[in-house]
Amino acid sequence: MARRKYWNSEATNARWIKEGRGQGVGNNYKPWFSVRDVASEGRSHRVYGHLTNRTHHLLSDLELATFLLLQWRPTTTDIREQFPLDPTYTKQISVDACITHPFHAGVIQYMSSDFVVNTREEDRPVFALQVKPSSKLEDKRTVEKLEIERRYWLQKEIPWFLITEKQIPSVVFKNIEWLYSLQTENDDEADYKHLEQYSAWILQNSNLKIIDLCKDLDSSYSLPIGESLFQLRSLLAKRYFHFDIRIPYIELRCSDLISEPIEAIIGVSHVPN
Repeated sequence: MARRKYWNSEATNARWIKEGRGQGVGNNYKPWFSVRDVASEGRSHRVYGHLTNRTHHLLSDLELATFLLLQWRPTTTDIREQFPLDPTYTKQISVDACITHPFHAGVIQYMSSDFVVNTREEDRPVFALQVKPSSKLEDKRTVEKLEIERRYWLQKEIPWFLITEKQIPSVVFKNIEWLYSLQTENDDEADYKHLEQYSAWILQNSNLKIIDLCKDLDSSYSLPIGESLFQLRSLLAKRYFHFDIRIPYIELRCSDLISEPIEAIIGVSHVPN
């Protein structure tokens, strides 16, 4: 559940349903919210998912950290973010629990889970996640809405979990900060040139740590100290390569980097805000 820029009217809800939001699976799924529909608390992210072959809309670094960990679970088969809950059920649950359902100007608002995840696990083929900073759990209204959500998935006999930053390894946040504190403008021509160069260098130096590779490149091409790492870091931040986010960036080796399909990355970079 994300903080909204605005409250939906009945007409907006109807339009979103007609657009297919909150429907589909795999690369056909459309999240109920996109990054341009809500005001995120901190950085929002549009991230290409190599499992789903589509752009995912994530509204915070905490959601991004959770998403990246889900992608690297060997049993994960699909990840649907910003998943809407059927208001027919959430309204009745709120009545039964004596909790006020989210509404605005007389219009019932859709609630959502941050992730619904499908897996190959026989005992847990699907589960739902809500992601919240632990500080938010001190707010009574937040806890009330979480209780509605918990009961919703309980009725559907689908496991539901609450994730805070306390369940995320600290190295994940350090990697995200290293990647996304770097703000660069989109320059497709330069990116493609660098991508071709670094793809070749990475293949030729699979056993080297990326930091050592970049030091060698700076020296060999008489570049300013740190220039090669800046360029490679930019490619990583834009998801031209992905890696196991649990590996500290200072320990990353060239063999840890996996290139993404260039066509998919172009699509992500051209999605409007």
